[in-house]
Amino acid sequence: MKYLAPIAAATLLAVPAVGAAKDWKFGDGELPERWSLENSAYAICDAGLMQSPIDLSEAKATGNITVTTNYGETAGTLAVADQKLQVDFPAGMGMKSGDKMFNLIQVHFHTPAEHAISGERHPLVAHFVHATDAGELGVLGVMFVEGDENPALASIADALESGDGTELTVDASEMIPDDLSVFRYMGSLTTPPCSEGVNWHVVGQTMEASAEQIAAMAGSLGPTARSIQPLGNRLLVAPSE
Repeated sequence: MKYLAPIAAATLLAVPAVGAAKDWKFGDGELPERWSLENSAYAICDAGLMQSPIDLSEAKATGNITVTTNYGETAGTLAVADQKLQVDFPAGMGMKSGDKMFNLIQVHFHTPAEHAISGERHPLVAHFVHATDAGELGVLGVMFVEGDENPALASIADALESGDGTELTVDASEMIPDDLSVFRYMGSLTTPPCSEGVNWHVVGQTMEASAEQIAAMAGSLGPTARSIQPLGNRLLVAPSE
C-alpha cells in the first residue's frame, strides 16, 4: 500500500501551522459544541448533514464489509498537545475496505469513545486515520474496555513520559482485534474543521486496556468526545451476526 504524500495529508486533515493556537475545545460530550461560533471556518461543524460521531444502534441495514489491514511494528512520532494524543506513522501501512486502498497516516485517541451504542460510550477509542492516493479519508475506530494491559498502549505510555516529538516503536496490530467486522457509514472528522466525506469503519469487537492505561490516557486527554450527531438520512450498515 502506498502512503499519501505528507503535504497532501496535512492539507486534507487541516493541520494547524506550527505554533498556531488552537481556537476550539471539546465540551462535555453531551451539549452541542457550537464550534462555528469560535471560528466561521468551522460552519460545517454545526450546519453539516453528515457529521460524526453517531449512535451505532441506529443502523437499519446489516452487511459484511471486508476490511483488512497490514499493520505491524513500526517507528512512530508522538504528538501531544491540548486534548491531543497521537502517533504519526511513516509510509508502509494501510487498510483495504472493499476494493479501496487507504494509507495509514496516524492514530489518535479519545476518552471516552466518541461513537455510542444505545447511548453508551466505552472508556477509550483509537482512531486510525488513513487517506487514499486521491485524498479520500478513511478512519478505522477501535474501542477499548477495561481488562488486560495492551502492549501497544504500554509503548505509547512510556513515550508519553518524554513528551511531544518523542520517537517510539509500536506494533499497531496490537491495537486492533482479529475480527474486523465493522459498522460502516459516511461521516466527518470529529474535530474542526469537521470535513465531511470521511469513510467511517467502527469495529464491533472491542479491545482490552488496563485500568491504569485508560486512566493515563484520560489524564493526558481529558474529556475528548464530541457530542452525538444526528444520523439523518444516511445509510449506516451494521455487521451481520
